[in-house]
Amino acid sequence: MTDAQYKTLPQWPNVYPASGASATLKVLNEDFSVTELPLQPPSGAGEHIWLDIEKNGANTAFVAQQLAAAAGVQEWDVGYAGLKDRYAITRQWFSIYLPKGETPDLTQLQHPEFKVLSQTRHVKKLRPGDLQGNRFRIVLRGVTGDPDAIAAIEANLKAVASQGAPNYFGAQRFGHDGGNVEQGRAMLAREIRVRHPKKKGIYLSAVRSFVFNEVLALRIQQGLWGKTLPGDVMDEAGRPTGPLWGRGRVITTEQAQALEMGVAERHAILCDGMEHAGLDQARRSLVASPVDMSWEWPQADQLVLSFSLPAGNYATSVLNEILRTTEPDRHTENESAAVE
Repeated sequence: MTDAQYKTLPQWPNVYPASGASATLKVLNEDFSVTELPLQPPSGAGEHIWLDIEKNGANTAFVAQQLAAAAGVQEWDVGYAGLKDRYAITRQWFSIYLPKGETPDLTQLQHPEFKVLSQTRHVKKLRPGDLQGNRFRIVLRGVTGDPDAIAAIEANLKAVASQGAPNYFGAQRFGHDGGNVEQGRAMLAREIRVRHPKKKGIYLSAVRSFVFNEVLALRIQQGLWGKTLPGDVMDEAGRPTGPLWGRGRVITTEQAQALEMGVAERHAILCDGMEHAGLDQARRSLVASPVDMSWEWPQADQLVLSFSLPAGNYATSVLNEILRTTEPDRHTENESAAVE
């Protein structure tokens, strides 16, 4: 892949046959409902206030800003485990560092886009990744396709429920039209200078996610889905993992290492740049395994799915294996896909 091609994301391959059906996602905010599954409940005592919040049409960073203002603290005193979609109804925990003084009753906070369901105290701040996962309820409207397509949807649903889906990072990770990957390449190549730490982190995350998706796509293209290669590194569930690139030794060996290093060579400017940017090698499962997956057809052209995913997995990547989805035309830069 030449540098110019980073300006457009590739069409990474699916595992299951295309159903030929399509539907619209997020027509209404309530069509995409997400409930965060915390690592642990708050203890009831400590220097941090924990808030259980339901938001509707607001992004996570905006809510954090509003909470900081209401509590009279700096924005960095507000913590959360992950970003959640704006165009959705999502429920997640926030924390506020308030060790001294009177505790404000933030359940009385009034805002049209979010409400505080409860508050309590805990001993630690919420940090990115401090969650088990997320529970989704997704309504797909305007499902179109001939009878064969509908039957193919059912077949793909059963396959995903039993065998999982490719654990691709979703398109949201890469910014509008995938532009964050090209910006990240330019930053790592020192063609542009990015001073803002948050923006730099977004670009590094996009580049790292891109390389992971390239490894996963190559394994699918080579007919290796559902197979273990000699030298693979397995996750706790016994599934093969792919690289989150950074400095340090590549811990795969044999055939698995050869495949990953081949991808790294094709994207040397990205991988070398990530090593020098201070990122450390990490691993991520190649398989997204929905838990307690169920579905129903309340109307002939409406499909409702429910499932849970571990932290870091994208619901949209699961949907892509079932049918083609489109969203209303609205651009929100750097929104996450309710998975972090």
